[in-house]
Amino acid sequence: MAHHFSRVGYVSGLIGKMHFVDAQTHGFDYRLDFNDWFQYLGPQTKLYADELARANSGSGLPIVDDLWRDFGDPWQGHRTADERQGYVHTGRASKIPERDHFESFVSRESIRFIKRFSPQHPFFLISSYLKPHDPFMPPERHAKMFRAADMRLPDTCGKVDLKRLPAEMRARIETPTATPELKDRAAARQRIAMCYANVAFLDECMGQVTRALDELGLANNTVVIYSSDHGEMLGEHGMWQKFVFYEPSVGVPLIVRVLGLTPPGSVCPTPVSQASIMATLLDLCGIPVPEGLDGESLTPYLQDPQRVAKQPAPVFSQFALKTKNARAMIRKGIWKYSHYAADTPELYNLRDDPQEMNNLAESRLHQPRVQELKSELVAWSDPAPV
Repeated sequence: MAHHFSRVGYVSGLIGKMHFVDAQTHGFDYRLDFNDWFQYLGPQTKLYADELARANSGSGLPIVDDLWRDFGDPWQGHRTADERQGYVHTGRASKIPERDHFESFVSRESIRFIKRFSPQHPFFLISSYLKPHDPFMPPERHAKMFRAADMRLPDTCGKVDLKRLPAEMRARIETPTATPELKDRAAARQRIAMCYANVAFLDECMGQVTRALDELGLANNTVVIYSSDHGEMLGEHGMWQKFVFYEPSVGVPLIVRVLGLTPPGSVCPTPVSQASIMATLLDLCGIPVPEGLDGESLTPYLQDPQRVAKQPAPVFSQFALKTKNARAMIRKGIWKYSHYAADTPELYNLRDDPQEMNNLAESRLHQPRVQELKSELVAWSDPAPV
């Protein structure tokens, strides 16, 4: 996207988290990431290293792990150990001051970018936050907003028929490796509370950027999209974290603000894919959309959120391709089929079973549906290991 926008005169920026695995800019004119935040933190970086408990490029320490892999984790022996049993803490208030959190840094630097470049150029900016991702350690002010005792465990927790699930899903439910404490309900409520606190803090930080657009008179001609790379099971099905195709994990948010195009608060019930974001942004900005993209522009759905397509486009997701844990998913209308390289498949009717509790994949009645969706999924991308 950065290449396409830069080519027509936009200044492009990436501020925040991104899984770049090399030193290239990937088309961005301007870039600040975790490593710049660590320079800003200085000695306080140790507080964040303590929150993670180990090297974790997914949470940003270090973001490019090739820089330390030859010689091992540079923080080994320099972290302060805590009481956690796994590698992700149940959740507590952070010791990092609120203004110094990564989210505060991303918002502050995003506003600086907009003020610096918007008077002379149209701009394309990705503000990429870490929260509500782990570590589940919000600023103290936000941690106090949510009490563990007030949290309610999901209705599906402890009620899944394990015999009808893939073996890996059973293992995830029975043994939450990252945080073994979550088998205890009190610890589970603490995790939920701190996740909500992370969300509340993120919400405030994003609000700072959108308010800046308002104050600078840019709101009417700036497209704002909020999305995420994955969700969080947060106790649904008795699971935590991501890596699965159940809705809390794979059904990521997609919120679009285009003033004057879509009535505020409108909800589109049609499942769509993030593969359409690039075409949508180019289309809304009047930039030619190249042929051969994996997704089509969502502008028609923004103009009419209740629009019903004659043939709903399938939505795909995939994980660990070409490995023994390879799996992929297709969502088509009310049906979701998940294919595993060496495990039990899953089929759910999301209209009748929105909580995905009744796996229909081995039902004789639904074999035609299974074969149809499996064929379409494998034709798109065969997840089987090489």
